[in-house]
Amino acid sequence: MGTAPSPPDEALSAVRDAVGGAEAVRLLTDRRGARVWRVQGLLGSVALKANVPGEEGVADKAVELAQEDAHLVRLTEAGVLGAGYRVGAGVWEGGRWLALRWVDGVPMWRALALARGPEGERPSVRPWLLGVARSMAVRLERMHAAGWTHADVQPTNTLVGRDGRAELIDFALACGPGGARRLPYRGALTHTTAPEIADAVLSTCSDTHLQAEPPADVWGLGASLFWCWTGHRPVHYEDDAPRESKLRAIATGPVLPLAGLRPWPFPPLEEAVRACLSMSPDQRPTAGELAALFLEP
Repeated sequence: MGTAPSPPDEALSAVRDAVGGAEAVRLLTDRRGARVWRVQGLLGSVALKANVPGEEGVADKAVELAQEDAHLVRLTEAGVLGAGYRVGAGVWEGGRWLALRWVDGVPMWRALALARGPEGERPSVRPWLLGVARSMAVRLERMHAAGWTHADVQPTNTLVGRDGRAELIDFALACGPGGARRLPYRGALTHTTAPEIADAVLSTCSDTHLQAEPPADVWGLGASLFWCWTGHRPVHYEDDAPRESKLRAIATGPVLPLAGLRPWPFPPLEEAVRACLSMSPDQRPTAGELAALFLEP
């Protein structure tokens, strides 16, 4: 086994003051042209991202990191994100780096592992599950009120803390107000792509920017809950099907029946998820309405 790649020296030097030194550096992910490390010091931790220079077959991650940094600046100015979330950003000899405040939590799929089984039907799990869903909706409500759409709501981008509150991360693909230059948005993770986005991807050229709207985020939230609670994606297609075929299935539906797949009955959650997964965007609740649906009965 080889040595794990280290973060760019320029990035480490820049974040040392924020964390009180770099006592521990651990590579977390290395995929699709980007790497993420956790840098831990005496004062806390940051998530440090950098592109992998020269890697073939992936989009220019350096440009995407620059775009995410620009989005973070604007989201902070709009009051959507706290001032301490963006720690720093810059260039290095291989491209770009971005440092973010560390968010404690586990990805949504892992967090809902207990709820996916029959043993999840416990009095303690029900309010916890609604709390996870409600906190996701509240985060989206704040973005939407500022004129922004996350545009990549999915289990990997949703971290659930020990207190049961969810945090959304990864704002690289977010769609905001104004006409700022950006990489064209062409959808994100296929499995949580809304039907209207799927249809637009199929019917437009690959360099056409698609401005995701709030109902697409609501679909992504519902699709994430459906998937992580039942273990099934909300629309059926074969795993090895081409992306175009998957998008066509999503665009035309139907959504699989939740009642036949859920591990145990939970009417309040089922009602809200079904509302999120309405094929027509104007039939979905707003994020604010959704937060109310997830209140304990």
